[in-house]
Amino acid sequence: MRAHWASSPSFWVASALKAALIALLAFGAFSGLQQFEGKAFLWRLLTYPVGAFAVPICWLLFARRTPFPWVSDILLTLPFLVDTGGNSLDLYDTVEWWDDANHFVNWALLSGAIAALSLRVRARTREILGSVVGFGATTAILWEIAEYFAFIRSSDELATAYTDTLGDLGLGLCGSVFVAVVALALSKRRGAEAGAPEK
Repeated sequence: MRAHWASSPSFWVASALKAALIALLAFGAFSGLQQFEGKAFLWRLLTYPVGAFAVPICWLLFARRTPFPWVSDILLTLPFLVDTGGNSLDLYDTVEWWDDANHFVNWALLSGAIAALSLRVRARTREILGSVVGFGATTAILWEIAEYFAFIRSSDELATAYTDTLGDLGLGLCGSVFVAVVALALSKRRGAEAGAPEK
């Protein structure tokens, strides 16, 4: 199995993304640079790898007899790397639209991981819609709760947190809905090509 994985470009892409994520997290947690102050990077160092390795862990525990879902693994890793990279480059504080773009794009990527799994198991229309949008909405809510307790409640952002949180939730939901629509289109196209339209 390891030899087979080593010959797959997807294995090296996924491994490189995870290695870059861990390196940037450690840099953010221990460098002491200004852009990481008040961003709870020690908390991110402890939790982000859990998300990045969720697909391999779940596959080993529940589905190791099936092919490894590389697309979902890569898509689930990317949002953590994008967020960490944005903080490393101080983009959240220097680029006005960066945070809003991240909430849309990162939740599209996160939801894309679920969409890829749904398409892989040939889920039906309502199952794709429910799993993708449900996952996106739930994780967006959980993220905002975690963000509040991690650093917002004791920062200068508290005064504007309500408006910002509503915007972030809306953008995350939009990213998830966008991916769900794309997944539904792909599912219907695949069904049409196979001569078995979605019901």
